[in-house]
Amino acid sequence: PLQPAAMRTALQLQRRVSSGVPSAIRSHIGLQRTLQRAPVLARSGAYTYQMSAETSSTNGASAASPELAAEVESLRKQLAQLEVTLKQKEAELSVVYPYSKSYGRTMVATILESADGGKSMIGRTLRVGGWVKTGREAGAGAFAFLELNDGSTFDSLQVMVTKEVAAELGTALNKITATGTSVLVEGELTATPEGTKQAVELKAVKILHVGTSDAGTYPIAKKKTSFEFLREKAHLRPRTNTIGAVARIRNALAFATHKFFQEKGFLYVHTPIVTASDCEGAGEMFQVTTLLSKMKENAEAHPEVSAEQIQALKDKVSAQGGVVKQAKADAAANKEDTSLAARVKSELEALQKAKDELLKAEDAARWKGGFKRTPEGEIDYNEDFFGKKAFLTVSGQLQGEYYACALSNIYTFGPTFRAEYSFTARHLAEFWMIEPEMAFCDLTDDMACAEDYVRYCCKFLLDNCRTDVEFINKMIDNTSLARLEQVANTPFKRCSYTDAIELLKQAVAGGKKFENPVEWGIDLATEHERFLTEEIFKQPVIVFNYPKEIKSFYMKLNPDGKTVAAMDVLVPKVGELIGGSQREDSYEVLERRITELGMDISSYEGYLDLRKYGSVPHSGFGLGFERLILFATGLDNIREVIPFPRWPGNASY
Repeated sequence: PLQPAAMRTALQLQRRVSSGVPSAIRSHIGLQRTLQRAPVLARSGAYTYQMSAETSSTNGASAASPELAAEVESLRKQLAQLEVTLKQKEAELSVVYPYSKSYGRTMVATILESADGGKSMIGRTLRVGGWVKTGREAGAGAFAFLELNDGSTFDSLQVMVTKEVAAELGTALNKITATGTSVLVEGELTATPEGTKQAVELKAVKILHVGTSDAGTYPIAKKKTSFEFLREKAHLRPRTNTIGAVARIRNALAFATHKFFQEKGFLYVHTPIVTASDCEGAGEMFQVTTLLSKMKENAEAHPEVSAEQIQALKDKVSAQGGVVKQAKADAAANKEDTSLAARVKSELEALQKAKDELLKAEDAARWKGGFKRTPEGEIDYNEDFFGKKAFLTVSGQLQGEYYACALSNIYTFGPTFRAEYSFTARHLAEFWMIEPEMAFCDLTDDMACAEDYVRYCCKFLLDNCRTDVEFINKMIDNTSLARLEQVANTPFKRCSYTDAIELLKQAVAGGKKFENPVEWGIDLATEHERFLTEEIFKQPVIVFNYPKEIKSFYMKLNPDGKTVAAMDVLVPKVGELIGGSQREDSYEVLERRITELGMDISSYEGYLDLRKYGSVPHSGFGLGFERLILFATGLDNIREVIPFPRWPGNASY
């Protein structure tokens, strides 16, 4: 029975944590396994647990028992607390980072993010290494204070170094106080005076490493620097407070993504970066080819053949044909002359040789500018690496569907590319996408999954990256913290596209002015999306059932014949965060849509086969990872939330 076993496991774990880490780890795993049984038991009819109360199943076969659901939630809270305790216990075993043992280095986060802010480590001799954020000499040059940061946490550790300690390494204090200097310092962790921001500081007794930084040329100044300038120094911008915080937020959201889908029983599938199909049907794709690299070589190997040369060879074939005709006539007129028959044979051989020369020349004439052409004059991709046109992917959805239609629930998380010549603050040429696909899942289930995922990520960020979020809230967007808390704790609204248009029309009638017109059939612009979520609903909203003309070919056609079962999750600050749909599972309808859009149906043979061999209703969605980070941070430009942004004219670093 689940209930007694689960409760015993939890109680045993609580007792064992206080007596020793190994037993805590064993019980921690035991409780996790108990909780992992929840989805299995739900599918077998024991109970159903879902994050969104409104999306809970009303089917009697899978209805949840309130007592069991409450028990599961209680166990989850216990597990979360025990994970914190376990982490603290593990930290007490050794403060030295496991992959920096040769230097005996302790990470700043180990000290400052401990439960008591490092107080329990006071009196211990530690080694810390990182980069100087700021440094200053004090006491008339007798000592210096360094704000040392190693990237493991937002906060820096204050290190006090005397001139004697610096002199032992043969350096002066002013050589280690410059911003950007790297140091590895050994010292005693001591308490700071009452009222100081941090509870501890390190008093150096030895400097083991110094990587000097020229203050006169170091480009990252102490004062505020523009994001535009920092993009030009992408190799150094992670050292700034904002980009460092964004990097940790990005990491936390990536971890939360995998954690959410793995906990929900999804399989992580790696879809290809190089593809021959255009998932979105937009045509804005980067082409992958090796033909350009061989252009010069091919131009030398295949000199161009002129039209005059071809015509001369055609004339030669024609003339030789006349010679053969005459030779045949002569031989027919005088059958007794065997030499005439031999001449026919000889002239036929000459004709064949002339024809071969013409064919060879015509084939050579297809080479122009180092590229082989088709008879129609297009580039012949049979000569290319893949033997056909190939592109960088805009989405892993199609391949994701292949696996979902065998393994039920999968997700992809990887880079995608769009050759859209746009310089806006919302577009990148290279970005990351999260794309789950689910079998036996309709649009309602799809919307529930999208909502649960976004809310999970927001809560994870608040629980695990609070210091960075608070910095962003203070320095970048003072609404970001409240926005994350609202989304984490508030169920999303649902609104049909038709109703959304009516609400926008009412706003226009009331005096609201939009740059883009509002009428049924438009693709909602960002200003419309943000108005809906920020002004009308004042919370995240999911808009569904869009006109088929503005959505992709693979979305399921609704019975009205005008709309498709598509949905967009709209959130404050960003607008559209997620786009998804129920996929078209009818072979005939999908084939017709591909044909109507003028797409090459041969490229989608496998996709159509899914509808021929065991078709199932299935759904999925795509989330631009960088847009999720924009939403979380409130930053204005998407180029700040990816380590090395790519946009038209820029591929630096």
